[in-house]
Amino acid sequence: MRVNELALERILSYNINMSSTPDENKDIRIDLDSTLRPNNWKEYVGQEHAKENLKISIEAAKSRNELPEHLLFYGPPGVGKTTLAHIIGNELGAPVRVTSGVAVERAADLAAILTNLEPGDVLFIDEIHQLSKKVEELLYPALEAGRLDIILGKGPSARTVQLDLPPFALVGATTRIAQVSSPLRSRFGGGVLQLDLYTDEEIQTIISRSAKLLKFEIPENLLKILAERSRSTPRTANYLLKRFRDYVSVQDKAPDVELLEKACKLFGIDDMGLNKDDRRYLKVLIETFRGGPVGSKTLATALGEEVTTLEDLYEPYLIRLGFVERTTRGRIATQRAYQHLGI
Repeated sequence: MRVNELALERILSYNINMSSTPDENKDIRIDLDSTLRPNNWKEYVGQEHAKENLKISIEAAKSRNELPEHLLFYGPPGVGKTTLAHIIGNELGAPVRVTSGVAVERAADLAAILTNLEPGDVLFIDEIHQLSKKVEELLYPALEAGRLDIILGKGPSARTVQLDLPPFALVGATTRIAQVSSPLRSRFGGGVLQLDLYTDEEIQTIISRSAKLLKFEIPENLLKILAERSRSTPRTANYLLKRFRDYVSVQDKAPDVELLEKACKLFGIDDMGLNKDDRRYLKVLIETFRGGPVGSKTLATALGEEVTTLEDLYEPYLIRLGFVERTTRGRIATQRAYQHLGI
């Protein structure tokens, strides 16, 4: 990275607060989300394959008085990538410094973050695929050799300064593993782990734990209904639980099936967990394009959305339910989609 003397001084003196611990001035919602977030392996439900690999890696590193290898998690939104990063920090007894790929716009931003890490810190970069090429290139020697290469000046008088960085563990997360460049992905070695969607039984366990933390008494049969409508993701499950708790407190009634049905109808969520946008997707596909096949760009235009929104937000869950098929000719609505919409 090429900087002048003044920029170098600013980088070295830069102090950025990326602490993962919520302070008193932060929004109450953030504190609530932190309360529901698991803090250890016992509380973390699901993702057994990833958990076992991480346990072995962390325990082996601790026995050698070292840091574990750098890690990269990928999977759909809301399946626990950020939570795992915090658990890793707790297991190592180290603070987690949090940032995101879109927030680190320039190489100087990353340099400021890296030079302010303390020995043993865990650096978590969410949506790491959004890092620019220049920022990535600065990250390579930091991950491999623990140093930062900075070029001062221009032309013949330019000189290179190498800054030694404290030992740290990088945890990256992405919802688009294909957009993480091969050179960056290779720096994580064998520490690339996929996180999958959850089963209804796992989601039910998560909702039960969250309800206890929220001091919200809810019957077991309602836990099952909420789990079935949570789109197989803990984030959605906790969101539904909190909204239902609010609805119950306003109605001033004991939670039951009838009250839950009314609440879900108000929220726009049906018995399969589809919201109004999901149903609009299916209706446009069926009624406008006769069930397909139709290309993603054409469908996105009809819905007034970006193609990436269809691929990342709508389609993963619809495909999981068997309502939509992706083919070489385009998207096709299945018979199950017709039956669900009553068409």
